[in-house]
Amino acid sequence: MLRGATQGRGRLALVSGAVASGKTTLLNTFAEQAIESGALLLEATGSRAEWDLPFGIVRKIFDNGAMPADVRSEVIALLDGNALESTAAGRMHVMSQISSALLRMVEDRTLVVLVDDVHCGDDQSLQFLLHLARRVRQAKVLIVLTESPRLRQEQFTFHAELLRQPNCVRMRLHMLTESGVAEALSGTLSATVAARLAPECHRVSGGNPLLLRALLEDWRTVGEHGEAQQRPAPGEAFAHAVLGCLHRGEPEVLEIARGVAVLGDARSPRLLGQLLDLSANTVQQGVQDLHQCAILEHNAFRDEVARTAVLDATPATARGALHARAARLLHADGASALDVARQLVSARQDAAAWAVPVLREAAEFALVEEELEFALRCLECAHHACAPGPVRTALKARLVSIAWRIGPAAAESHLPELTEDAERGRLAPRDVAPITSYLAWSGRLDAAAGAVSALARSAATGDDLAMTAAVSASAQWLTMLSPPLRDRLPTVGTGVTGATAGAPRDMADLAHAHAAATMSAVLTEGQADRAVIEAERVLQRYHLSDSTLQPLVVALMALVLAGRLDLALSWCERLQGECSARRVPTWQALLSAVRAEIALRQGDLQVAAHQARTAMSRISVQGWGVGLGLPLSTLIQAETGMGHYDEAMALLEQPLPEELFQTLPGLFYLRARGRCHLATGRYHAALGDFTAAGELMGTWRMDIPLLSPWRLDAAETWLALGDPGRARALAEEQLRLGSEDARLRGALLVVLARTDELKRRVPRLKEAVEILESGDDRIQLAVALGELGRAYRSLGDFNRGRVLVRKAWHVAKTCGADPLCRELMPRHADPGEFAAAAAAQPGGQGTEAQREVEALTEAEVRIAVLAAHGNTNREIASKLFVTVSTVEQHLTRIYRKLNVKRRRDLPAKLSDSSLTETV
Repeated sequence: MLRGATQGRGRLALVSGAVASGKTTLLNTFAEQAIESGALLLEATGSRAEWDLPFGIVRKIFDNGAMPADVRSEVIALLDGNALESTAAGRMHVMSQISSALLRMVEDRTLVVLVDDVHCGDDQSLQFLLHLARRVRQAKVLIVLTESPRLRQEQFTFHAELLRQPNCVRMRLHMLTESGVAEALSGTLSATVAARLAPECHRVSGGNPLLLRALLEDWRTVGEHGEAQQRPAPGEAFAHAVLGCLHRGEPEVLEIARGVAVLGDARSPRLLGQLLDLSANTVQQGVQDLHQCAILEHNAFRDEVARTAVLDATPATARGALHARAARLLHADGASALDVARQLVSARQDAAAWAVPVLREAAEFALVEEELEFALRCLECAHHACAPGPVRTALKARLVSIAWRIGPAAAESHLPELTEDAERGRLAPRDVAPITSYLAWSGRLDAAAGAVSALARSAATGDDLAMTAAVSASAQWLTMLSPPLRDRLPTVGTGVTGATAGAPRDMADLAHAHAAATMSAVLTEGQADRAVIEAERVLQRYHLSDSTLQPLVVALMALVLAGRLDLALSWCERLQGECSARRVPTWQALLSAVRAEIALRQGDLQVAAHQARTAMSRISVQGWGVGLGLPLSTLIQAETGMGHYDEAMALLEQPLPEELFQTLPGLFYLRARGRCHLATGRYHAALGDFTAAGELMGTWRMDIPLLSPWRLDAAETWLALGDPGRARALAEEQLRLGSEDARLRGALLVVLARTDELKRRVPRLKEAVEILESGDDRIQLAVALGELGRAYRSLGDFNRGRVLVRKAWHVAKTCGADPLCRELMPRHADPGEFAAAAAAQPGGQGTEAQREVEALTEAEVRIAVLAAHGNTNREIASKLFVTVSTVEQHLTRIYRKLNVKRRRDLPAKLSDSSLTETV
């Protein structure tokens, strides 16, 4: 077209395209080419701010440094003259004179007139451009105009008249295709990288050149910060580019974009129009513009970054008003509670009364979708909208229960208000037990007891059976957790049945009452079997939920204390599986704490430490409250048992809530601290902890060894201090008081044996081993085996003693109890040294033994020694963690290599003391 104009054939180009489609870039590029060709370039840009300024664009065209001074002066004089105030004919005469002045300049050079955004021009300028277009057909003039696809009503005539001109060419710019994006990227990137990035860049930018450049800028910025990123992701530059597109479009387009951002999509022009108070036609036009400039796709923002940018750029007051209005419109339109609640929460304004039930319903739906934070915000919004009263209190109680899932610390700030509500009798029966348990967990024992007492008085006054049942359950729960509260709590009922048996019961207070009764049965001498039955009933009856979590954990601990670790482990793993894929950190933390205690009592120290650390990492230390005593005590004992004394001592520095030692977990902690002091030689400190535990239990009238065997611990300490008399007295006292637990009885027999004379020691230790072999505590079994082995060696039966010590070492090793292993076999060597030990045998037998042993693999050596010591195939498989079939196959090869026919022939080859001590 420029070439044709240079030859005297005037041309007119009308370029249209959506915002940011590249119209201005095209004009700028062409302007450079026009200047290089020697043409006289005159430029102007339309502006909405100058719509009402007569001849605004014309003045810009002539206010150009390239314009000859005399022509510029002539045109300005014409524009400023009185002719502009005259009739249409007069104005037409002036425009003719101005165009003539322009055309006089094209005798020697080509004239190029570029007008960007001509749709923003004033009417007089548009009339002049149309007049000029009619006169340039035989002149060396090229006029290039850019316009928006959407024109004002008064521009249709101008547009139509331009297109009627025979020398007018219309061009339409579209967004880049994927191949176009790849080509654009290849200008600054290698072809390989451009081809790789093109699909994602096209998806995010929609081919909008402005958005594409911004996306590439964000990608490079991330790369400069050293963060490897294979795919481009929109960031700050992209957000600014989106806002730039919106501000360059029609005024209502930005408003419509805000409406779409608030509603989430533009599927309902009617609703969007009601939200923005715009006509349906205006909304449809605006949505169309947003699609054309690639900000929207399928009636929604292409990327969440774009939507967020639009919302963030909206003034806070206007944004809140839009969300609030959207909530009312959606509610009236029958939208779901979740959709309405999202608007109410985003409005950040006090909700109206109608919104309260909607927010409550939305919170429950959000919980199903694991949107815990949103559920909390819904309830907070509903809570603020309520006047003080039962409904507000119920909302706060539900809010606390959900916050507790995330972490007890998140619920802390809400507990004081709930305590006040409870004391005023506003708490609903279904919330009494859960809220009481939360208060106790946080260490607010006095507040919990006061609330229960106040509710009991309220229930008695109003003859409220449901409240009476709830108060009874809460009183039982608090008494179970903190025995010192027993004398301060009302005695409304004594169990799951009792004084409130005929009252209507809620699942929460039933679960708390049932679990508390189960634990009380454990702590009552002689009722462990009944406690196991009741604990299983609790675990079978109540499903895992916010209100039943603590009762289920207490039921698990009842099984643990009753010595049924197999049942406790099965149920614990089942419950852990139920919540493993859910966002319930507190649930997972408590179950991990129980799992750790089970592993500790089984002697699996590594698993105990891992599970305890997992529990403490799920929620903050502050959030654990008095419950910290459980995982912390388990972890201290596990680290101590593994010989990690520095780690155990560091754990003792952990700050503790003062109320801990008024609760059952406080007893666990005292024992753990005492065991750590005992293991590290701080005997008097250990004795102080064990004695303190005994004094507490005596004060609480529940001196139960299942809870804390303080006499056993103190007896071991007196032995370490060299006072076997006191040790024996404590152990015998405990046996007289009764010890149904096999684990405890076996440990007591070991202590008594260590205080006995040598000839009486073996029977006691054999009884202890027999008892412990039928139990789960492998560490205590290892201790008993080791003591029995040493007793046999002291009696001169070295072979039997060696076998028992070796067996004890294997058991301790599988437990991870390294200090016990070193105590049992201080000079223990690796099985690889087996052959070297055989070579040292006297009487010339070493050489033959060495050759035979060298023929065995390390695995075969282990199996051969265990078989020689009388272990069955199943026992060997259990000790070495292999199958019975594997043991049988190895023994077949061992018999062949050692040239023996049966197991009884192995001791002659392998049971020698030097060989045995090295395996």
